[in-house]
Amino acid sequence: MPGSRPILSPDEIDRLDFADRVLHSTCDLTEVWRHLRTHEPVRRQSPRDGLAGYWMLTAHRDVSAVYRDTTHFTSERGNVLDALRGGGDSAGRRMLSLTDGVRHGEVRQILTKTFSRRGLEVLGVRIRAMARELIGQALERGTCDFATDVAKEIPLAAICDLLGVPPRDRERIFALTSTMVASETPVLTPADAWRAKNEVLYYFAHLSEGRRTAPADDIVTLLTSARVNGSGLTDDEIVFNCYSLILGGGETTRMAIGGAVLAFLDHPDQWQAWQRGEVTVETAVDEVLRWTTPSMHMARTVVRDVTVGGTDLRAGDIVTLWNVSANRDERVFERPDDFRLSRHPNKHVTLGGGSHFCLGSHLARLEIGAVLESLRDLVTDLEPAGEPARIYSNFLGGVCSVPVVLKGR
Repeated sequence: MPGSRPILSPDEIDRLDFADRVLHSTCDLTEVWRHLRTHEPVRRQSPRDGLAGYWMLTAHRDVSAVYRDTTHFTSERGNVLDALRGGGDSAGRRMLSLTDGVRHGEVRQILTKTFSRRGLEVLGVRIRAMARELIGQALERGTCDFATDVAKEIPLAAICDLLGVPPRDRERIFALTSTMVASETPVLTPADAWRAKNEVLYYFAHLSEGRRTAPADDIVTLLTSARVNGSGLTDDEIVFNCYSLILGGGETTRMAIGGAVLAFLDHPDQWQAWQRGEVTVETAVDEVLRWTTPSMHMARTVVRDVTVGGTDLRAGDIVTLWNVSANRDERVFERPDDFRLSRHPNKHVTLGGGSHFCLGSHLARLEIGAVLESLRDLVTDLEPAGEPARIYSNFLGGVCSVPVVLKGR
């Protein structure tokens, strides 16, 4: 369809900078990933522009193995490439996703009930109602930008409800979170991203301080009142975990929902199969997660010498786990370049693995499922109304604009 990206040849691998945020937005790396999985599944990227080199893992077996291995790999120095190449993440050991071992388990336990299926039941009712309302409004207009009118709104409202962010602040929060690790233009500078991150941290520092004297039924209050071994969480732990939840709870699911509609436009047979009720919500959601892979990579640091895929890695090395490649691994997925809602089993790594398996996995599935069900129930046909646009990032992958014409029943 219009706006498709040029497919890069494996012959170009040696010149590619996989840390380049523009590369992933403007080029289709399908053949590059395929070549790496087959011929060089553990590849060394040399230092560039004064920044550290790193290893790239592209095969499903290696990516999955490293996710599960907390003996040889750590998240505590950072879990994305840019942070690690910049010297490490300042939130290390103060954010759940950047904490390993016993402390990780203790802090995760505080939040587990909130993000469980049962804990999300009430919110789920609101999410499903919101999905129907937003798609109904889009149908009345006839034409909409699904990425902004629907895909943005549902995850933003849900995670803000959970964190207790008042409606008046939500557009500002979105403007900040959508520029912390990605942008809609190629000109975002590290200073812009740093400024946005600091504003979000300051916002939650202020919000958490207020919750100490005026508690509410939200996660911020939960974190400020939590006790672990008789002690409360530090101010840094509270603020950094709020930051992590607002980013992960909003941006990744936004990419998945927008990408689902784009996939339907590109694969009308799957749209028809979905409308006819030929597949379950569960398998459809899993295929959307595999196909879109919003978190293109995660990263780890080697803490003990280890061999992965026949290659020796040394303590201190940076390792990137390319989910976007692992989710198309021919050894695991039959015809992986087909979007197939009935795919089962579907062992995608979109939600990570091991002890750091995505805390918000139930919430993400709930939101994607609500949108898919509302589309099936309310919409008879969808057509492109313009060119889609992708975000610029080496971490998040997806679309920030999907203009469509919707026709109702």
